[in-house]
Amino acid sequence: MAFAETNPAASSLPNGDCGRPGARPGGNRVTVVLGAQWGDEGKGKVVDLLAQDADIVCRCQGGNNAGHTVVVDSVEYDFHLLPSGIINPNVTAFIGNGVVIHLPGLFEEAEKNVQKGKVFDFHQAADGIQEQQRQEQAGKNLGTTKKGIGPVYSSKAARSGLRMCDLVSDFEGFSERFKVLANQYKSIYPTLEIDIEGELQKLKGYMERIKPMVRDGVYFLYEALHGPPKKILVEGANAALLDIDFGTYPFVTSSNCTVGGVCTGLGMPPQNVGEVYGVVKAYTTRVGIGAFPTEQDNEIGELLQTRGREFGVTTGRKRRCGWLDLVLLKYAHMINGFTALALTKLDILDMFTEIKVGVAYKLDGEIIPHFPGMFFSLQYTERYQGIRGCVRAVSNSSPAWSVTGSHRVALSFGNRASIVTCHWPQFRSCRAFGFRVAGCMCSDSKEERRNVAVLSSAMRPLNLTFPILKVTSS
Repeated sequence: MAFAETNPAASSLPNGDCGRPGARPGGNRVTVVLGAQWGDEGKGKVVDLLAQDADIVCRCQGGNNAGHTVVVDSVEYDFHLLPSGIINPNVTAFIGNGVVIHLPGLFEEAEKNVQKGKVFDFHQAADGIQEQQRQEQAGKNLGTTKKGIGPVYSSKAARSGLRMCDLVSDFEGFSERFKVLANQYKSIYPTLEIDIEGELQKLKGYMERIKPMVRDGVYFLYEALHGPPKKILVEGANAALLDIDFGTYPFVTSSNCTVGGVCTGLGMPPQNVGEVYGVVKAYTTRVGIGAFPTEQDNEIGELLQTRGREFGVTTGRKRRCGWLDLVLLKYAHMINGFTALALTKLDILDMFTEIKVGVAYKLDGEIIPHFPGMFFSLQYTERYQGIRGCVRAVSNSSPAWSVTGSHRVALSFGNRASIVTCHWPQFRSCRAFGFRVAGCMCSDSKEERRNVAVLSSAMRPLNLTFPILKVTSS
């Protein structure tokens, strides 16, 4: 699906080197924004900023189980299916074939604030039944959002799923296949109630509304990549450690939310991938159950949760909180090849005189510096390094921060993980509360005079930015 509006007042902001004259002979390159942890890193804020001068913003995977919050002019927007970059009315929003669409949710989201896989209401009902069965049979569930994402990706893998082109091209044939799929789910889940004719009637109405927006995604994106220079931004949903293949399985989502999912979810070759921004929260959070080595199930975790307002956008559940995990971050970089990191919410740590970061795991009495394949063991492993120093905001009107070591914290995060060296980061102002002036942290080191800025949390409207830390080593 593609749809667009125009606004000549869009601001000019560098967006990697995608779309610039003299880029690769293969065409324009896309800039990708991905979560580097377990989600909720602040991707929406980064995307909103980079999208201010983008021509096309894309979603490539996931469904309405994802949630991004963006605040513009004191108005809070929540996005689940639409790319959050659509706030810029000058862009074309493109939802690729890797995304699964719940049509009522799509129109509801569009009205309040297409593509290959489709989510039906019975997919969502089946998801809820599956969670209940897991709880009854094994004593634990996966902590899904009950949005039908797993069941619809299962239908896709079983080759019984229905695509958007099926809906808009031949509704009679679509109806027959829909009935077969619905009856399959009724046989698997006897308690599942489906009004097949009622659902088809609703879908026919949605078909008439969605048909003008549907495009062949491969051709649409190929023309965008190989036509005149364009700035194309891809917004990843979920995060690296929730990837179906590389995440902490089985407590993951049902799609590839690492960089490979960009190509398969949009139908584009890897040579057109340009900048890859990894969004990193200065501490770690996770929604639901699953491995979390640096979790602080104590007053520290409670303080992080309260100050950071850590509630899931989609579910409203409290997020589990803990220290930054550098082993995890390095693992995410190995998979995604980040060209830059955007560090968010560092200001939440400003009450600590010592910040701890996870630097290794202890498995069966042995210290291991890498991310293990058996993720269940992560529930029992942790090893920290303390970094002294604090961050303190002077005032909203102050153009700078009082810093006693926190800049070294930011650099230590990267250097310890052998990921980043920061060379005069490109400052990106955040418009979340109408502020455009960047506050910055300045190192007091005699050896390295560098500047780093941080993105304020949604809790406190400070004049801040987030740092773009350029990745220069692997």
